[in-house]
Amino acid sequence: MSKVALVTGGTRGIGEAIALELKEADYDAVVNYANNEERAREFHEATGIPTYKFDVSDFEACRKGIEEIKRDVGPVSILINNAGITRDKTMHLMTPESWQEVLDTNLGSCFNMCRCVIEDMRKDKFGRIVNVGSVNGQAGQYGQVNYAAAKSGIHGFTKALALEGAPHGITVNAIAPGYVDTDMVRNVPADVLEKIIATIPVGRLGTAHDIARSVLFLVSDEGGFITGSTLSINGGQHMY
Repeated sequence: MSKVALVTGGTRGIGEAIALELKEADYDAVVNYANNEERAREFHEATGIPTYKFDVSDFEACRKGIEEIKRDVGPVSILINNAGITRDKTMHLMTPESWQEVLDTNLGSCFNMCRCVIEDMRKDKFGRIVNVGSVNGQAGQYGQVNYAAAKSGIHGFTKALALEGAPHGITVNAIAPGYVDTDMVRNVPADVLEKIIATIPVGRLGTAHDIARSVLFLVSDEGGFITGSTLSINGGQHMY
């Protein structure tokens, strides 16, 4: 019986690439999305991967979403916490709402989702959790105190949960992508993007599949001795 693998924020970008890698590796991949119904429909039609709409920043919505997935496909054995947003402003312009929204969606969602799957994982004596952090959670970034704080929090969350999960066959790891060739990065002005690429020793942006292949290893049997780790995937931009 295939293991059910859930990717939050999984209908585009890095999440989409991870979901496709999991499906190709014969996991029962499913994805979550928040708002874009048209994109979710296109994704499902193109891939056949089931999509589930719920707000990962809302614990009750997560609980109901996980119960629906469990009824339809089975208990979640592999969880990829990929969903995230940005609300960039420098501190003197940032609103409390922009701070809280990013913390709730990027970091709070890790608690919400993990809490909703951890009991089944403990019962089954198996689980794989990968939380998507960021190079900006390691190095900081101008205008992103909310995003950097949330992503940095993910790294601490990962280590603590790894200690709890280890005796029960559950590994918990994080990845910290650098700048990846996604829609968000493509929208950066060309002159700014050129300066960013100049800071990356390998001389290019990452690809979504660079990230997805690393996740696939962490959730595999071969990755079973790795837990509590953060894998930096940034082309050498920040060595931490």
